Amino acid sequence: MSELAPEDEKIVILARSARARTQAAEGAAVRDTDGRTYAATTVALPSFQVTALQAAIAAAVSSGAEGLEAAAVVTAGPVDDASVRAVRDLAAAAPIFRADFKGDVQEVLR
Repeated sequence: MSELAPEDEKIVILARSARARTQAAEGAAVRDTDGRTYAATTVALPSFQVTALQAAIAAAVSSGAEGLEAAAVVTAGPVDDASVRAVRDLAAAAPIFRADFKGDVQEVLR
């Protein structure tokens, strides 16, 4: 993959750090249209499950974000459809960077 812009590299690093901190299945981060960033991890409780991207988006929306510029998720596999749809709810064309556990971007969903 080509070099990331510094702002995009930052959300990949935030996603990776969030995942590493809790050893969750996934870590994610989003940047809203005001440049604020939000990071989260997968939540997997018996009564409540949410993907890392959904959790990061929930944090952004609950803080007043009305749109997203970009999203990043650190995961072992493909980004699930529910996560992609959650990003698209706020941004039809925001890139979604999928990185491996080392933080290397493997794919950019547009």
